[in-house]
Amino acid sequence: MKLKDKIAIVTGASSGMGKAIATEFAKEGAKVYAVARRVEKLDELKKQTESYEGEIIPVGRDLMDLEAAAKVIEEVADKEGKLDILVNNAGIMDNFAGVGNFDDEALKNIFQLNTFTPFYTSREAIKIFEKQGFGNIINIASVGGLNGARGGSIYTASKHAVIGLTKNTAYIYTKKNIRCNAICPGGVETDIAKGAYMQNIDKESREVILPATMATNPRSGKPEEIAKVAVFLASDDSGFINGQAIAVDAGWTAY
Repeated sequence: MKLKDKIAIVTGASSGMGKAIATEFAKEGAKVYAVARRVEKLDELKKQTESYEGEIIPVGRDLMDLEAAAKVIEEVADKEGKLDILVNNAGIMDNFAGVGNFDDEALKNIFQLNTFTPFYTSREAIKIFEKQGFGNIINIASVGGLNGARGGSIYTASKHAVIGLTKNTAYIYTKKNIRCNAICPGGVETDIAKGAYMQNIDKESREVILPATMATNPRSGKPEEIAKVAVFLASDDSGFINGQAIAVDAGWTAY
């Protein structure tokens, strides 16, 4: 049990990578507060993991509400008396539009969830971690945060910001026994492609980004493959790893 008796929060836990991470954490003995808007999906996850050493606690919360997102961090820590791990996973994709053709609403909403929410949850977590003398933040970024053409301008910029936040947090708080790393998944089989903005892919990107993506991406990954890396980063096995943006992409970024 790599995470026995750990208290973890995983955002965006109702599907995809968040669901897989929450599941693997519970399998490794953690009590996981699984946060998402679709509480019925979280209830299903709780039932699916009842035989595990750890436990899933469903928390229905709209993570677009920044104050509500931050509040859940405080609530969990108050209830449990500590918080060991925060996984900032919740996120949405854009429609691959370049800066010359981005949508105003998409800019606001994607940055709100992908970037601002991790700022707010992390700020609250750091307060707790400083008081207790330890803590671990794992941000789910993207290979789109390492390169310029794995998504549209909005998504790319939002994930670059998450990686910057990760590195800054790691260095500032490392002497306080607080770690922060980012996982940068490649193409993973999740529901993100079903998002509202992905239903209207930008025409120019169809001709520029998508063909290159199809040609250079070795394969799509499974959410469970990302979750295994999250377990490693959440455990003491990775104690000397801090401030890293780890590509988990079957070698896509090696091209």
